[in-house]
Parts: sequence; C-alpha cells; structure tokens
Amino acid sequence: MNNKVNTGVLSQPEFTSATALSAAANHIMNSPEPFTHTYRTYIRLRENGSLTLKFWHSNAVDSTWDMGAESTASEPGGEWSIEAAYMADGGADPDGTVVPGSQVPFTFAGEASRLVKPGEKFWSDEARLDLPEGHYLAFTWTLKADAGKSVPFNVEGMLVSGYDAPGNLAAQETADAFSVSDKLQVLPSFLGYKKEVAKKLVFLGDSITQGVRTAKDEYAFWTARIAEGLGAEYGLWNIGSGWGRAYDVATDGAWLHKALQGDEVLIVLGVNDLDIGQRSAEELLEDLTHIIAKIKSARQGASVILSTVPPFNFEGDRETAWRSVNESILTNPPAGVNRVFDIAAVLSVPAPADHRIKPEYMSDEFDPHPNGHAGKAVAEAFLAWYA
Repeated sequence: MNNKVNTGVLSQPEFTSATALSAAANHIMNSPEPFTHTYRTYIRLRENGSLTLKFWHSNAVDSTWDMGAESTASEPGGEWSIEAAYMADGGADPDGTVVPGSQVPFTFAGEASRLVKPGEKFWSDEARLDLPEGHYLAFTWTLKADAGKSVPFNVEGMLVSGYDAPGNLAAQETADAFSVSDKLQVLPSFLGYKKEVAKKLVFLGDSITQGVRTAKDEYAFWTARIAEGLGAEYGLWNIGSGWGRAYDVATDGAWLHKALQGDEVLIVLGVNDLDIGQRSAEELLEDLTHIIAKIKSARQGASVILSTVPPFNFEGDRETAWRSVNESILTNPPAGVNRVFDIAAVLSVPAPADHRIKPEYMSDEFDPHPNGHAGKAVAEAFLAWYA
C-alpha cells in the first residue's frame, strides 16, 4: 500500500464514514477581501447513541465546476485557518440552534485552531458525543481566510439544512445572526466514527450519486437508501460530486485519492463526460480504464463495481456515445472490473427509447436528475443484486 493512500482515511482504519451525505468539493471560495465566517450543517448519522467521532479533510477541489472558469479538478485550496470547530446535538429539528450544553469541540493535536495549507490532508483529534435517536448532528466551524481563493466547498443545491453567519460564532448555541445557507455546503471531506465494519464501500460519481435535486433532509437519494439497506455493519462513503466527470478523477488528484480509500468502489460516471465535457465514447472508456487501474494498483484486493451510465435524455451524437459506452460496459468492461451494475436498466424507459429516463423518475418535467422515487428504485435493485 503506497504512501499516497496512507495519507488518507486508511491511516485511521478504526473509523468509518458516519453519514451517507457527500461532502465532495466542486467549487472554491474566491473572496475579494479577507473574511471570518461560521458554517453550521445538520447531518443525519448512520448510527446515534454514544459516539467517538473525528474528521479528515482534503484541502482541494475534487471535480470541475461547469467548464472550469471558477474551479477545476484537483485544484488545491488556498491557505486558511480553522478558528474553532464543534459538534453538537442538533435536536430533531434542524432550525439553526443546538441543544444547550451539548457542544463538544474538535481539536487538532490538542489545539482549538489550525492553519490549513494549500492541498493539505489532515485529521482532527477524536471527540465523544451522546446523540439521541432521531436527532441530527450539528457540525459548526468558523473559518478565516485572506482575499483570493481559499476554501473548497460544494455549490450544488443543499441536500441538508445549513446555516452561516459572519464572524466567529462557532460556540454559539442559538441561531442569532445565522442565515439559511444556499448552495453553500462547507464541511470536512470525511466525518468518521469509530466503528468496526465488514467492508468499506466508496461510491464515486457525479450529482446523480451525490443525490442532487432530491428533497432536503430526507436522504431519499439512492446512495443513502443503499446505506440504510446494507446496515451499519457496512461502511459507506459517498463522494458523489455535482458536475463531476471521469476525466476529473483521471487527473490522479484529490478525488481519485478519496476513491482509493475503499475496500470496494462503485463507479457511476459518464453523464457529464458525454454532455458538458463532449467526450467521445472511446475517451470516456479510456478514463474509466485508467481510474480502475489506479484503484487496483493502489489497493491490493480492492473490488471495483462499474455501473452503466445513467440515462439523461441525450439525443444525437451524445445518445450514440451513451449507447456505445453502455454496450461496452455490459459486454466487455474495462480490465479490473469485478462486477457490473446496470443502473440504466432501472431508470430507463423500455427500448427503443431507453436512452430516456422514466418521466416519473425525473426531478421535474425538464430535469432528468433522478428524484427520490428513482432513489428508492435504484436502491432496491442494487441491494437485491448486491446480495
């Protein structure tokens, strides 16, 4: 196992992902002036009760946003600092407050604050929290940065409740001065809890894996439903990233590094490669082959599940490329693939229009992102197939 892998979550193998929520970064803050700002996010954990938690962070952008004018895959974050970080009992209603007296600080080698260097990967110290059943974990931290590019974050529509406020308010228990966050999910890359599991799965994909367009706080996307169906004896780290593409992972940077942390990796990529990336079928298959080879060479014994490319109502040349890629995946998958999961078969209307997603699975009449009903169908199909 190489040193690159050992700088990641595998360096703390007793910790597994505490949530099915993705915290992959697809954007980067670029402020015209210095700032100090606080971010509070409410997260449903895979288990509640008496927990030992810690987080790992990668200060880099995972996937390209749009065409890369603002942020590109593997771009390192700037220099910034964590002024304070806390976890708390967020209660049963994610309203911006925390249960009084429940805040527990995260520290870094015993210190309450930490300077974060460009591209750096690091762990917090572990901390303990008692979280009642049915309650959210509230993660709050205050970040400080100079002008220019600084903190990577996720800019997609919020899948969970989040609040933010100017200034250092991390220790504050009330919602005073906080506003509802919009397209501003600012979280550590990996929130882990001490848990022995049979296997650690990493789900690598784009917005469809992330769960974009499904209802806030409902965890209706298929990745979360699979996590629930597998049960807590399986670890599951969702690193789906909106607008991500296979050629982002193939830059051999931050996003690939995260994928290398799994005992088993499910890859669901290709929609954005064929769409905004305008890649050919051959180019997409080459990138997938490269990613799979990297996983196999870095992790002895790692298993790779490759999914077909989900339907996204492509037409013309893009539909032709979509059909070509999926035929190759089903009949002659890249070297190193252990199993193939046909997500397209679950989501598509019957042939010959099987390049189109079922209308009842669309987020709205114009948006082919899978909704919560689609998430249920995919999860049920995957769990039956996986078993």
